[in-house]
Amino acid sequence: MPRKMTMTEKILAAHAGKAQVTPGENVWVNVDILMTHDVCGPGTIGIFRQQFGGTSGGAKVWDNTRIPIIPDHYIFTADGKCHRNVQILRDFVKEQGIKYYYDPDFLDTAPGSGMPNPYRDPRKTNYKGVCHKALPEEGHCRPGEILLGTDSHTCTAGAFGEFATGVGNTDAAFTLGTGKTWLKVPPTMRFTFHGQIPPYLTAKDLILAVIGDIGFAGATYKAMYFAGEGIGSLTLEDRMTLTNMAIEAGGKNGICDVDEKTLAYVRARSNRPDWTIYHEDAGAEYDYENEWDLNTLEPLVAKPHSPDNKALARECKSVKLDRAYIGSCTGGKITDMIFAANILNGNSVKIPTFVVPGSTEVHADMLRLGLDGEPVRDGQPTVYSALEKAGCLIGAASCAACLGGPRDTFGRLNEPINCISTTNRNFPGRMGHKDAGVYLASPLTVAASALTGHVTDPREYVSEPIATGSAGVS
Repeated sequence: MPRKMTMTEKILAAHAGKAQVTPGENVWVNVDILMTHDVCGPGTIGIFRQQFGGTSGGAKVWDNTRIPIIPDHYIFTADGKCHRNVQILRDFVKEQGIKYYYDPDFLDTAPGSGMPNPYRDPRKTNYKGVCHKALPEEGHCRPGEILLGTDSHTCTAGAFGEFATGVGNTDAAFTLGTGKTWLKVPPTMRFTFHGQIPPYLTAKDLILAVIGDIGFAGATYKAMYFAGEGIGSLTLEDRMTLTNMAIEAGGKNGICDVDEKTLAYVRARSNRPDWTIYHEDAGAEYDYENEWDLNTLEPLVAKPHSPDNKALARECKSVKLDRAYIGSCTGGKITDMIFAANILNGNSVKIPTFVVPGSTEVHADMLRLGLDGEPVRDGQPTVYSALEKAGCLIGAASCAACLGGPRDTFGRLNEPINCISTTNRNFPGRMGHKDAGVYLASPLTVAASALTGHVTDPREYVSEPIATGSAGVS
């Protein structure tokens, strides 16, 4: 009798050409998409050239239509080494005829060129912003596929019902040349959420609940499957927050069921016509199971210095804050911006509040959409204007301070201060200064806290559902 399998197992089995696989089994799989960026791309390219013959040996990538290259981490800086990395990407793209390269076309990589002037119009640049947001926007995410990336948060794409995971430069270089990789089948952990998402919670609260329960290493090399009607009630963008932070528990990948929300987005975006939808088998075996009732879950934060240092937001109101930060692949999506803007609209922030769109598309949507997620109407504020009038400092789309970066990075914590942030990681030095304290929270909690200067439960500001309309839908 065939073994009952999980979604992750089915995807790996199909890509290995096998009828079934079991956790712990090592398999060769065919890869659908390999993504790299300006931080790890140069290293991957160097290993590829070394092992496959380089330019002089005529080495060619396995498929120049399946390798999106997305500069995003260290773009808005005067650092010459960061500029050099982008030039390495440009040279490789030209050499290999890479079809999907999203160039920061405003960036001069000549030595001594200094801080670049950002794009003038987010709709008129080839640059896209954060790779994990750009991948689905540009049609590289589809159900049932295997997507690898040289970034730990590549697991974000699991929200689309695919196997997505981060790999190192050596593994990426091998895939670059062969289109294959060697994977161990992970056991699956199931996290079930019951009920409908209430107006004061977002997926950030859900994933902090999970990580707080199992610990920052509790899912090491395991698939994290997010299930239940509670997950179905989330927007597709909010599901991306869940899967994005699977790595914060050590997960190999995060994955969600495919539903009509998923398919509507993929049909509108995919640059390939076909994909396969997999479902969990009834009776599939799980390494671990837990469940939550969304009606009883409260807004959470992760205190310094670990994503599993969970606490209720209302229990941290004595924590004085020096800065608020809204952005990153976890908190810089258009729906995140709408959540924050609805709380900040008509109010003024009490502490410096930095806002960084996750992509140039998000930036453009902030300029054209109202607080209900629909095209702005006469007399109504846009998402952008509501944030700006509240006193937020709004930067260009990028990873910005999420990864710290050079000292001139927008929003970087250059002093030992306390910051509440929608980012995904709060280890010492992650956002800059090693002694800064980073409190991870939802965009609702961050926005509420920006208004008070201390950690604040968003239920003080929101009681009714916040409409997101057509934002981030297709």
